[in-house]
Amino acid sequence: MQPGWRILPADFEDARLQALLTLHIEGMHRYTPACGVHALDLTGLQAPGVTLYTLQDDDALLGMGALRLHPAGVAEIKSMRTHPDHLGRGVGRAILEHLIGEARRQGCRRLSLETGSGPAFDAALNLYGARGFKQGESFGGYTASDFNQFYHLDLQPA
Repeated sequence: MQPGWRILPADFEDARLQALLTLHIEGMHRYTPACGVHALDLTGLQAPGVTLYTLQDDDALLGMGALRLHPAGVAEIKSMRTHPDHLGRGVGRAILEHLIGEARRQGCRRLSLETGSGPAFDAALNLYGARGFKQGESFGGYTASDFNQFYHLDLQPA
């Protein structure tokens, strides 16, 4: 993580966060079949068992990522997004590392995610693959389709 960057629990009243979340939801609807959008909105990100984090640098909101806890030691990555003005700076990697660390601190044995297919998802898939996530079976009530994909990372004790 770069000097000056801070990862903090989200302030849901922050207009910058609300704008980034709107951008995220709109993107998911643009690149995902209607029945396959599983992105959490502002209300969903405030639900019990979900924690949203933001990555900030001074007054700039660089990105966000959420962790949702499931039963049996499984955590899920939700709503990861880098602000378009900060692409290519390692924002996604920093948030991903934070979420992995948080899942470990929570005692989770596995970190999973559901994502889509196609060019709009390639950067995220490359990031997850480079970090060791492996494609696998559906989880957490998701239904597999020709569009969505599931990735898992086994968490060893830190």
